[in-house]
Amino acid sequence: MPGDLNKLLGEVIKKKASDLHISVGVPAALRIDGELNYVTEDGPLSADDVKNALSSILTAAQMERYLAENELDFSFTYKGGEGLEARFRGNVFFESRNMAAAFRLIPINIRSIDDLRLPDVLKEISKKRRGLFLVTGPTGHGKSTTLASIINEVNRTRYDHIITIEDPVEYIYKSDKCMVHQREIGADTSSFAEGLRRALRQDPDVLLIGELRDLETITAAVTAAETGHLVFGTLHTQDAAQSIDRVIDVFPPHQQTQIRVQLATVLVGICSQQLIPKEGGGRVCSTEILIANPAVRNCIREGKTNQIKTLIQTGVSVGMRTMEQSLAGFVKSGDLSLETALTFAYDPKDLQRVLQG
Repeated sequence: MPGDLNKLLGEVIKKKASDLHISVGVPAALRIDGELNYVTEDGPLSADDVKNALSSILTAAQMERYLAENELDFSFTYKGGEGLEARFRGNVFFESRNMAAAFRLIPINIRSIDDLRLPDVLKEISKKRRGLFLVTGPTGHGKSTTLASIINEVNRTRYDHIITIEDPVEYIYKSDKCMVHQREIGADTSSFAEGLRRALRQDPDVLLIGELRDLETITAAVTAAETGHLVFGTLHTQDAAQSIDRVIDVFPPHQQTQIRVQLATVLVGICSQQLIPKEGGGRVCSTEILIANPAVRNCIREGKTNQIKTLIQTGVSVGMRTMEQSLAGFVKSGDLSLETALTFAYDPKDLQRVLQG
C-alpha cells in the first residue's frame, strides 16, 4: 500500500537514511548521505495515503492539535520486524492545504565521542562543573547527536543530576552513574525558558537545552551557567564568532554590553559542525572548536569577535581548530576529496593554505 508508514520507517533504518519525507503528489523520499532518494516503486502519494499514514502514528490528541495549529512536533519509538528499532522525531505540517510530514531518525544507541570521531577535547568539556557550551551548525548536521555523546559521557563518568529540556525529546538516556530527567515542551513543561527557571529548583548539576531560540531562553541559560551549573545548548549558526554575535544580538542594544561581560565569564566553548558526504559513502562530521581561554574571553568582552578566527587558528595546543583545519585532516586521510572539502569550507583559500602548509 502506498504510504505504508511502518514499511517506510523500516526502510529508513535498513538504508541508513537520516530522514523520511511524505507529501501529496510525489513519492515518499529518503535522505541518504545528504541527498533525497525517491521511493519510486510506490508511485506518488495521494491525500488519502498521507492522511492514513499520519493517522497511524499520531494519537487522537496529537491529531486534534495538528489540525488546530496546522503543525506539530513529536517523537516516538518505532519497533518493526527483523528486530528493527529506532526513535524518530516527527514534524507534521500543511503545504498547499495538504498534509505532509518529515521524520528524522534518532538511533536507539547513543554513540560515543570516539565512535563519532569527534575531538577528544569534548571529553574534557564533559568534566567541567559550570559554564555554557554551545553546539552549532545548520539543521540536520548532527548537533543533537554530538550533544547526546557529551551527555552520555557525563552520565557514564560522573555522579550528578542531569535535566534535559527538549522539543521534542529525542535521544533517550538511561540513568547510569547520573540521575537523568528528560522534560518535553508541551508535555512536561510549557517552554524552554519556564523549564529552565523551574530546573534551578530541582537540584541539577548539568542542564541540556534543546535550542537557544529566544531572549528569554538565552537569559535563563546564562543565569543557570552563572549560578554554578554546566549548561549545554544548540544554535543554528555557522561558526564560533557568528554564534557569539547571535547570542548578543538577541538582546536590546542597552543590554548588550552587560551580556558581553556575562557571556565572556560563563562561556566554556563552542563546537560548530557540518556533516559531509565522504568518498565511498557515509558522512563525516567536520568540526570547528573554540575553547574560551583568557584571550577569547577578552575578545568577547570588548566586542572584537572578528579576531576570534585568528585565536582559534593559533589555539591548537588547547584543543582549538578551525573548520578548515578539520577539513584538511579529512582530505589527508582520504575521507574527503579536495573538491568536496572546498565546497564546505568557511574560507576556501584558508583551506588551501592549511593543506599547502
